Amino acid sequence: MSMATSNLFHQISRPFHFPTPCTTFRPPCTAVNIHLKHRKLSLKPKTKNHLKWAIKLSLVEQSPLKSNFDLEQLVGFLYEDLPHLFDDKGIDKSAYDERVFFRDPITKHDDLSGYLFNIALLKTLFTPRFQLHWVKPTGPYEITTRWTMVMKFMLLPWKPELVFTGTSVMGVNPENGKFCSHVDFWDSLEKNDYFSFEGLTEVFKQLRIYKTPELESPKYQILKKTANYEVRQYDPFVVVETNADKLSGNTGFNDVAGYIFGKNSTTEKIPMTTPVFTQAMDADLSKVSIQIVLPSDKETKSLPNPNQETVSLRKVEGGIAAVIKFSGKPTEDSVREKEKILRSNIIKDGLKPQPGCLLARYNDPGRTWSFIMRNEVLIWLDDFSLD
Repeated sequence: MSMATSNLFHQISRPFHFPTPCTTFRPPCTAVNIHLKHRKLSLKPKTKNHLKWAIKLSLVEQSPLKSNFDLEQLVGFLYEDLPHLFDDKGIDKSAYDERVFFRDPITKHDDLSGYLFNIALLKTLFTPRFQLHWVKPTGPYEITTRWTMVMKFMLLPWKPELVFTGTSVMGVNPENGKFCSHVDFWDSLEKNDYFSFEGLTEVFKQLRIYKTPELESPKYQILKKTANYEVRQYDPFVVVETNADKLSGNTGFNDVAGYIFGKNSTTEKIPMTTPVFTQAMDADLSKVSIQIVLPSDKETKSLPNPNQETVSLRKVEGGIAAVIKFSGKPTEDSVREKEKILRSNIIKDGLKPQPGCLLARYNDPGRTWSFIMRNEVLIWLDDFSLD
């Protein structure tokens, strides 16, 4: 889990030292490799630059030491313990060596006190939301976790959200069964070695201003964040929709907005949500609809009927979508270019996009500066796996 920004500027000036071996009971010999072969996630391997961070922790000789700890039991422990990383309970520090080595692309610590301080500082400066996807043994003395972390930076007025996804490779000391190393790999980077200016750029890029209304949005989980897009899993949601003329247009908006403002069979006024979707149904982006998402507590059976025949209600079943975010007032050319870039990237990464796309507009153009307006292009995917 990324601990990058907590002591960022302190770390820039520190030289990198090769990690201290987890144990010192024998001279270095055969090692457990922290490698990337376990990172097969339906996306093509990035580059062989990752192999530069195939860190070898000097743990065992050719004949592995007989240890009295159960790796599967440690897997179960992490499933229980890591979700408490940023809550009041916190992780069980007794499971870690005093000399635990931590490293991500822009942060490094060499002992347990630094490790715990970093967690505490992140909790203070941000409001981290940590999601653990899976935990797996990937070597005789090695466990790998996959996670998503979303952090809202509270010190900036616009409170930007920083999103990191990736894997953590955790080495186990065979002498005592405690975790003695923790090395993070971010999905958004080509080079994960320390110190990564690419990683620093990624952090600052996510601090940009996006103006988003404090309104309800469709619920989703971020499964993966690459350098070019996010992969999200959307819960089902309900929309009111009608025909539109183009992706960036507003034709039909007054009709669907009228429905939630009371132009329906019961004159019920329904709370406003965000975003406004325009959806192209086919590859040529020829047939387009405009949609307003309805509150999550609304079901199609309990909603009033539209007064206009051209307006209808529909339940979107949710699913997996690739998403690219951008700012500014969207034009038809810019939206089509974003769709083209997104589709090209997800095909390059071995994923299967469905025809068509959606433009999500989160802002009212009359109430904010155009250059900070938040927009997204979404493409539904046929399948996706984090295994």
